[in-house]
Order: sequence, then structure tokens, then C-alpha cells
Amino acid sequence: MRAIQAPFPATRLRRTRQSEGIRALVAENTLSPSDLIWPLFVRDGEGVEEPVPSMPGVLRRSVDKVVEAAREAHALGIPAICLFPYTDAANRTADCSEAWNPNNLSNRATRAVKAAVPDIAIMTDVALDPYSDTGHDGFVVDGKIINDETVEALIKQALSQAEAGVDIIGPSDMMDGRIGALRAALEAAGHKDVLLLSYAAKYASAFYGPFRDAVGAADALKGDKKTYQMNPANTDEALRCVERDLSEGADMVMVKPGMPYLDICRRVKDAFGAPTYAYQVSGEYAMIMAAAENGWIDGDKAMMESLMCFKRAGCNGILSYFAPRAARLLAS
Repeated sequence: MRAIQAPFPATRLRRTRQSEGIRALVAENTLSPSDLIWPLFVRDGEGVEEPVPSMPGVLRRSVDKVVEAAREAHALGIPAICLFPYTDAANRTADCSEAWNPNNLSNRATRAVKAAVPDIAIMTDVALDPYSDTGHDGFVVDGKIINDETVEALIKQALSQAEAGVDIIGPSDMMDGRIGALRAALEAAGHKDVLLLSYAAKYASAFYGPFRDAVGAADALKGDKKTYQMNPANTDEALRCVERDLSEGADMVMVKPGMPYLDICRRVKDAFGAPTYAYQVSGEYAMIMAAAENGWIDGDKAMMESLMCFKRAGCNGILSYFAPRAARLLAS
């Protein structure tokens, strides 16, 4: 009797790819508007929506227009916005005192958004570069960025933001010890519920250029940031940074930039299981937009694929300038 041969191939992996419905049933990761944080640039004025040339579709907005954007985000199901100020050159000083001015742009925008859209979470940036005449995240003395004196200034900045009503403070400065110092100061001042989303693994990257244009720091920057931001060659160091920041009181951690550092996102999530975020930074956004505007790629498909890769790498959420566009596409 002839032996009955098993059909070949016995396992056809294409069976689970044959229709949109079947593909949805077996999808390992999903993307939704609730995974997104929308970064917004704030500037002085009223009724102002000023394009950022190096970031097509991105605007610097006056406070009233930031409120409109917050309403849009909330309606789209985006749970949080992140505010970055475009500070006038006259307010960029050696002592960076505008950083903790109760009425600076960031704090005014926070109060306005909280009054108009109380249910949306507001994240703010803690670093001195928007307020410094050197463009650095910390104080510069004799050509060196000094750590401990910078941390004292960051405490004042964070407390002013907490008083304005922020939900999430994002220290992006990469100074040593700042998470522990900020957590202690917030607790002592009664702001025990304010979250710290630490830029724990922030690399000295070439992908930040358009952002520096957007906040007006590009012309001010003297030198580079390699003595405090991480070396792109290092991965184990990122885990040490994350472990330290979590031990000092960070509630969530971030990897920045995003797509060039997906391996770091995966390692951080696997090692610690903590809420992990990535920032799809300005250079990543600008590259996709430039290629799409030239007809070299499908912009919407590239956008969605790029956002999904962060979820696949283990991220709980993504800061992205694509947030409203992606949310509208997901809703459709």
C-alpha cells in the first residue's frame, strides 16, 4: 500500500494574511489615538499660527491657538499634549530666569488649556535650553556645562510648572541626579501627584535640527551636547540611566530619538517593564514629510508604519508631530 503523504506545506502562514478581517484577528500590536502625545510649540502673540519651515505642517501657536489645538486633540482621543516654548531672544539670558517665571509662555499656556480643556493631560519640558543664551540644557561656566547648579535651576522650573497645573513633567536635560532632586522637591511642595516622565535615554543625535529651529535654539547653540547627552554607540549605558531614574522616582521613561533607537526601546521595556515612551523627533518627522512631498513614499502609509514600529518595540506611547493626522486616519 502506498503511504499517504502529508500535504505540503502543512503550515501555510499565508492563511492568516488572506483578508483584512483575518489580519486584524491575528495582529500582535495595535495603534490607537490613546497611544499618542502631541508636541505643540508655543509663542507670544494672539491668533498666531506660524509655520516651522523645516517641519511641514507644524506650527508655532500663540496661547489661544494652543487651546484650540488642545480641543482638537481631546476630540480626536489624544490623551496628552506636550508644550515647548519659542522664547524671544530678549528672554534668553545667562541666568535662564525666564524658565521659572510664573507667567512664561509654557505656564500661561498650561493655565489656559487647563481652564478650557481640563480633561486633557499636559506635559511640559524641563531643561534650560529654551531660556539660555547659549542654547544648552544647563548652565555653562568656562565652556563646561555644570551639573549641580543646573539641577537647582531645574527644580525651580519644575515647581513653577507644577504650580501652573501640569500633569506630567518631562526632564529632558540629562543632568545627573535631577530625577531624585525633582521628585523630592515636588513632594516637599505638595505636588505628590505630578508625574515625572524622564528623558532617561536621550542621545546626542543629529535628528534634533528642525526642533531647534522650532524653539529658536539653533542660532543660540554654542558647541554640542555630547558631554551630557548619550553617545549613539552605547546601549548598556541606556539601561543604567533608566535604572537610575526609576530608582530616583521617575514614573515613566523615554527613549529619544525614536526610530534610530528601537533596539533601546525594546531593551528598556524587557529589562524593567516600566511605562516606556519614545519621541519620534523632528528629524524623523521631517524626513518622512520631505519624502512624501516629493512623491517618493506614501506619506500616510509611512507615517502609520513608523508609529506601529514603536508599539512593536514595546513602547506604551509615542510623542509625535503626526499625532492629529494619525488619529484622524485611525478614526476613518
